[in-house]
Amino acid sequence: MKPVRRRIKRHFGLTARQVAVRSKRPWYFQWGLFIVVATIGYGLAYWQYAAGGGKVREELNKLTLENQALHTKVIEVSQQLQIEKAAQTNLTKELNVVQDENMRIKEDLVFYKNMLNGKK
Repeated sequence: MKPVRRRIKRHFGLTARQVAVRSKRPWYFQWGLFIVVATIGYGLAYWQYAAGGGKVREELNKLTLENQALHTKVIEVSQQLQIEKAAQTNLTKELNVVQDENMRIKEDLVFYKNMLNGKK
């Protein structure tokens, strides 16, 4: 009788091991819950998309038009910059020509002044 009593005390007494009791759901309940939650999430996402789809498309069209307008402005400014660079290059060349001509005229002026000074 003692061995039986020892076994009972070992399982149910103060020195018995601590046991946590957990209820575990079967795998098909877990998968079923996952499918239900995923379906509800997909439904909400689709509802949100369908409700706001028109607004998104309108905004997309508006932004596309704005993008095209800005692209056109960039092209115009780029062409204007090229024209200004070409004009600057031409002005630089003309300025060099005028400065060379000015130097020649000054040299001629100095020559003629020396000729007049030599006659006196």
